[in-house]
Amino acid sequence: MSPKQADPGVRVALMEAGARLVAQEGIEALTIRRLAAEVGASTMAIYTHFGGMEELRAEMQKEAFGRLNAKVRAVRQTADPVSDLTAMGWMYCTNALAEPHFYRIMFMEEPIDDPSVVSVSVTSFQPLVETVQRCIDAGRFESGDAWDVATQMWSMSHGFVTLRLAGLMTDEVVMQSLIAMALNVFVGLGDTRDRARRSIERAIRRMQRQAPIVVAASVPAGRDLHMD
Repeated sequence: MSPKQADPGVRVALMEAGARLVAQEGIEALTIRRLAAEVGASTMAIYTHFGGMEELRAEMQKEAFGRLNAKVRAVRQTADPVSDLTAMGWMYCTNALAEPHFYRIMFMEEPIDDPSVVSVSVTSFQPLVETVQRCIDAGRFESGDAWDVATQMWSMSHGFVTLRLAGLMTDEVVMQSLIAMALNVFVGLGDTRDRARRSIERAIRRMQRQAPIVVAASVPAGRDLHMD
């Protein structure tokens, strides 16, 4: 007789429950007994699937980055790189709102010193860097370091998502504020306001079909938000 195979459904359930515990109660809540009780499994299940708690924490982060990577890479590349960049930002936000516990595991907990986690996090960031480079190559953005610009884009989205997860903004305020800020940032990076607006509008139309949200989203009319 062959040995009984570990149930992948239990593995995923353990990671999801672990992420929820950390997000809601802090890392100290993540104990073997508590986690096993959360999913109705034996404590041996943690060792069967992960070998121990340290490996579990690393696998939770890799799972979170893997899910984000899949969502971002689902954005189809078009002839308009600024629209693609906007669409990727949309996907980033909808992923965070749909799976807030995994988002906290990725970006709001102390990072784990594990090369495999670092590797998957870089992999999930690379599509953003590549799309920014396309914007530069197309002459939409001024020449610059694509990694640096991508970091600015990520920081912008992360800030609004964090405010939303803290309960300080509604979904609608987050999306509308991000759209307004993206318009101004794109112009600041070298795009014209009219071209940036058209690109954002294209992204909104395609993303409302591909990854719809319950709130209305549109490019703000009239005077755009900016800092003097």
